[in-house]
Amino acid sequence: MLTIKRVPTVVSNYQEDAAAAEPLGCGRNCLGHCCLPVSKLPLYAFPNVPKPIKISPKEDRSSDFFLNTLLLGQWEDRMSRGLFRYDVTACETKVIPGKLGFIAQLNEGRHLKKRPTEFRVDRVLQPFDSSKFNFTKVGQEEVLFRFEAGGGNLPHYYDHAPVNQNSPPSVVAINVSPIEYGHVLLIPRVLECLPQRIDPDSFLLALHMAEEAGSPYFRLGYNSLGAFATINHLHFQAYFMSTQFPVEKAPTGMVTVTEGGVKVSRLLEYPVRGLVYECGNTLKELSDLVSSVCIWFQENNIPYNVLISDMGKKIFVFPQCYAEKQALGEVSQELLDTQVNPAVWEISGHMVLKRKKDYEEASEPYAWRLLAEVSLSADRFNEVEENLFEATGTVKPEQMHKEGERLKESAFADAIAEGCVVLQ
Repeated sequence: MLTIKRVPTVVSNYQEDAAAAEPLGCGRNCLGHCCLPVSKLPLYAFPNVPKPIKISPKEDRSSDFFLNTLLLGQWEDRMSRGLFRYDVTACETKVIPGKLGFIAQLNEGRHLKKRPTEFRVDRVLQPFDSSKFNFTKVGQEEVLFRFEAGGGNLPHYYDHAPVNQNSPPSVVAINVSPIEYGHVLLIPRVLECLPQRIDPDSFLLALHMAEEAGSPYFRLGYNSLGAFATINHLHFQAYFMSTQFPVEKAPTGMVTVTEGGVKVSRLLEYPVRGLVYECGNTLKELSDLVSSVCIWFQENNIPYNVLISDMGKKIFVFPQCYAEKQALGEVSQELLDTQVNPAVWEISGHMVLKRKKDYEEASEPYAWRLLAEVSLSADRFNEVEENLFEATGTVKPEQMHKEGERLKESAFADAIAEGCVVLQ
């Protein structure tokens, strides 16, 4: 059993005293079975009808209302109430000079000086444990609104909506330890107490949220257990950052286009090896394929991270091994001392640094060196990719071999020329 000492990120003001919280009749107006079924939280009901994926941004006003008025407006309201642990808008941020323009943020307030706990990192799938902190213990004042499928072709918003007993509520709540403006959590079917594992319905819900936001600068991310998720209760993260992520600038090499119209590519010239899935005939077809990829990773015990980009039309999937290396003592002390946890945002190029020294000295070679430790080796990635494509029916074996030969040369040649540290 591989474990590491880790300080879990505090995402709710109720997290640190979760052990003392009573399971029923808590009187805190929480998200548990005691309080949520009788609550009347705001509800945003998105249209749940299959439709072609739009190549251009949405032109209707619903996306402006959802992102700016509802999500960001309510996030600012919670900020004015003092519900966050620090003011993330006061954190220093800069773009690191270089080809990809990695983003560095100094977020000293996010490093919590509390006793580290043992966290198991060798099991991507672990059962839900109600004795540990989970989102049913969050107070409803941290919730912005419910986000659920409605009917018809248009979204609907209700200021106060009773919970339908036959439809488990999904909620959007603030992350009280934000790393960027508008940092929230999407918690699918919160009362079902699902462990941190993707399923087709929850992943489609996340894509709908990206679609409703209607902005390329609003992205969702997912961390599996073993890939820096510290709470074993199903959730996605999301926030707004008005600049392009480095991973979104990286070139890709197309592998195939599926019958459902999904373009499958390999990420090139980037320190972390990954796969990219784009478009599709409908949002559901894209969601079904990528969720099957995530499920395969889960069932094969491979930690992974997911970035949902471009309003839900482009998805990056990264199998990773940093926590495994960390548990085996294979990560240099220099990198460990930074206390950076390379989860989905760091892998995407938004480096959240906890020491002023690291922030001031941050460079593109430093970012490459850190992220290179996250990536699977070339041989391991190719083996995983081959098994994954075969299991999901993405590429036929003979086509896979042909593509492998075509892309045999290293995708990191440009990085070598730039003097960056790359994978062996």
